[in-house]
Amino acid sequence: MRKSPLSSPPIEALWYQGASLGLVALTASAALAFAHQATGPAIAEAAARDTAASLAQVLPQGFADNDLLKDTISLPMAGTPPLTVYQARRAAEVRGVVFAVTAKGYAGPIRIMMGVDRSGRLLGVRVTRHTETPGLGDKIEFAKNPWIDSFAGKSLESPPPARWAVKKDGGDFDQFAGATITPRAVVNAVRGGLELFAHNRSAMLGEDDHLLTLKKEPTS
Repeated sequence: MRKSPLSSPPIEALWYQGASLGLVALTASAALAFAHQATGPAIAEAAARDTAASLAQVLPQGFADNDLLKDTISLPMAGTPPLTVYQARRAAEVRGVVFAVTAKGYAGPIRIMMGVDRSGRLLGVRVTRHTETPGLGDKIEFAKNPWIDSFAGKSLESPPPARWAVKKDGGDFDQFAGATITPRAVVNAVRGGLELFAHNRSAMLGEDDHLLTLKKEPTS
């Protein structure tokens, strides 16, 4: 009797195909695990270096003598992951904090690192990540334009809240020709960061430990 072309493949063929597929999957998983194990420490080390460099840029030289990467607290945030706060100490005293805020820019999120002293005065601000338009919005980068340095020394009192805006909106901060959305977003985000500090000052300075999650590291 002739076998129909639509007949099911023999059991041996199904077993072979299944075993082959399983072997390929196992090999691929092993390769990925090996690659992750081999490159993970190097990636983590590079990320730590980048973060340390960003922290150093928003603090005056000699402002702190501790290892900020090991001196952090986690501030609970409503509806978002906890905020990592780097405490800047000198002779064990917390003199200020560094933390990141995110602005909604023209082309995507803008990550901003800002240093604030105990009185709520900005020590420095740097944009650490963005996708803004090259030649226009990317002037928020210190490497492209010193505009971001205009925040140093500012606080919620100076200028007053109503003037925390770009000049086109009646504020004190310059905008860029052809790119108002980006600097406006950065100004609003930095002002928001100062308001966040004002509302959580004691916790961010480590004076209200009961408000924090347990991520505090020993000081150096």
